[in-house]
Amino acid sequence: MVNKNILDNIKNIFFIGIGGSVMFPLAQILKSKNFNISGSDVSESYITELEKNLGMKIYIGHNEKNILGSDLIVYSAAIKKDNVELLAAQKLGIKVLERAKLLGLLASEKSQSVGVCGTHGKTTTTALITHILIELQKDPSAIIGGKLSEIGGNGRVGESDIMICEACEYVDTFLNIYPKIATILNIDEDHMEYFKTIDNVIDSYNKFCDNTSSIIIYNGDDINSKKLIKKSTQNSNKKFLSFGLDKKNDYYVDDINFNGCENNKFNIYFKNKKIASVVLNIPGKHNILNSLAAFVTCLELGCEPKEIARAIGTFKGVCRRFEILGKFNGAVVVDDYAHHPKELEATLKSAKNLGFNKIWAIFQPFTFSRTFLLLDDFARALSIADEILLAPIMGSREINTYNIFSEDLAQKIKTKKCNVFRNFDLISEYIKQNVGEKDLVLTMGCGDIYKCAKKILS
Repeated sequence: MVNKNILDNIKNIFFIGIGGSVMFPLAQILKSKNFNISGSDVSESYITELEKNLGMKIYIGHNEKNILGSDLIVYSAAIKKDNVELLAAQKLGIKVLERAKLLGLLASEKSQSVGVCGTHGKTTTTALITHILIELQKDPSAIIGGKLSEIGGNGRVGESDIMICEACEYVDTFLNIYPKIATILNIDEDHMEYFKTIDNVIDSYNKFCDNTSSIIIYNGDDINSKKLIKKSTQNSNKKFLSFGLDKKNDYYVDDINFNGCENNKFNIYFKNKKIASVVLNIPGKHNILNSLAAFVTCLELGCEPKEIARAIGTFKGVCRRFEILGKFNGAVVVDDYAHHPKELEATLKSAKNLGFNKIWAIFQPFTFSRTFLLLDDFARALSIADEILLAPIMGSREINTYNIFSEDLAQKIKTKKCNVFRNFDLISEYIKQNVGEKDLVLTMGCGDIYKCAKKILS
């Protein structure tokens, strides 16, 4: 674990990549603790605008002059070692701290910490747990990978001993967190340029379970999660609780009644005894499982079943998670963060059940490695849509050593109409000319594809 005294005598903290979804809540929390916060990012975004509104100094573009006067530099694993600001900090002898270690440090200050992990659903579940605890006046702290409107951003500082952390497995960053409760949503192939095999992914989650002091809540329907639990339960005195749709789980849902984007109803059972009836106002079977995971987590934090169910009913979702942005010519425009084949599949299957005439999927692949390694899976998932529009791959932290392009993905999608466009302007014009009334336009990806949705609506 990181030195707990590293923030002593620190006043000015600079974040490299401050527009990141997890950098933002860390910056928010430190800002609330009266640190002076500044940072840089490669481009403007809704996050950098929120940060400016909170009084943070934001630089667009990296420059060694940006860090002058800083006492501590925070950077993420996605920042390259030759970043000019990171090199300048090392040259000037300024303390540097990796983002995951800062997250672990802040989480260690709370005795009732929760680490929400899994390949899919982390942000929605972390946000929902936070929402429930706020509704029930538990005053939690939180680190969320997406914007929760009721807290005005991605992070929150509470006075209680509860802290909810979105715990990402990318390059093992979640191993810097030592929570009381681990909530494991699912385990799938992702970040395989790092992990190489699914067994290595499971081993990493096993280490996270080792870091967890008391309770493991896991998806009993998920094959890889069950493999993990077989390993983790050996020689362990921790409490293990399963959830899912299968009635063999400790907690399961039944009597499901889907009604589209809202008013989806189901009952929750514990060991075959009904303990709560829930109304969920976000769509999809995957979100029923996310809400069940949140329900069990809040139970273990001391909340009452009926009160948790009531709070779930007032949850409206998270920014960029099937977020309805508006209408254009009678078509509904929705933005979603889905960037892995399983997430695309869940989102598009949910969309298919909502009664729209035609589903338009606008997808921006994220990272060359993921696109290359999961190319066939992406093609199968996107084929659920009626028409697919592809933007260029957003390489982010990578160089295209794979020689992979969106055109390669388009060639794999043979059963549906699929086109590749050079930029968002061309995509938005194509949609405006071709979309019909009662169609659904879905922008998907974890890059800046949301800008395309805004262009369509503008």
